[in-house]
Amino acid sequence: MAAARWATFDCYGTLIDWNAGISGVLERLWGTEQAPQLLERYHELEPEVQAESYRSYTEVLMLTLERLAQEVGYGIPDGEISLLPRSLPSWEPFPEVRDSLAELRRRGWQLAILSNSDRELITASQRQLGVPVDVVVVAEDVRSYKPAHAHWHRFFEVTTATRERHAHVAASLFHDVAPARELGLNPVWINRLGEDADPEPARELPDLERLPDTLDELVPA
Repeated sequence: MAAARWATFDCYGTLIDWNAGISGVLERLWGTEQAPQLLERYHELEPEVQAESYRSYTEVLMLTLERLAQEVGYGIPDGEISLLPRSLPSWEPFPEVRDSLAELRRRGWQLAILSNSDRELITASQRQLGVPVDVVVVAEDVRSYKPAHAHWHRFFEVTTATRERHAHVAASLFHDVAPARELGLNPVWINRLGEDADPEPARELPDLERLPDTLDELVPA
């Protein structure tokens, strides 16, 4: 009998539309016109905060927002410093995600989420996804953030999955595709923004609509 097939996923940006979620907060704080430029800078600052030392993701969200505000000279209204983690449980999946995950389960894939977040936050996002997953590893569990390798080490330790029967699915080249390549894994890059691949993934897709067929090609049943 063949070993189980495992698909691991990043969550935010891959399954959950975090750009829409973060943009909504930035627009609420500082207006629609400023939000796109602020979002770009936010994505540069957050990995810097994560790399300093381990903090909970709730703390990372708040500190990154605070540094962004300081850098651009904007104030944060009283009581709004925690607006990002408070809003995260309402962030929604991309339109095709639920059907794609459900189809993977129907085809016998086991699913896992490897996320740079906290247990409480990922639990809220799992409710948004509405499709059960078998294993979840978050930064809170391993006390580090991707692109460090601890999420994958914990996943393989917990599941005893084989690398030959596994694929990792993610939207971030920096946080996911590059470390997956370093570990000798098969990353499937979800390139929603039309970016250039560096490093090269095993497969590239614009969204998750064709993911079940792509994973079946990578790891046949």
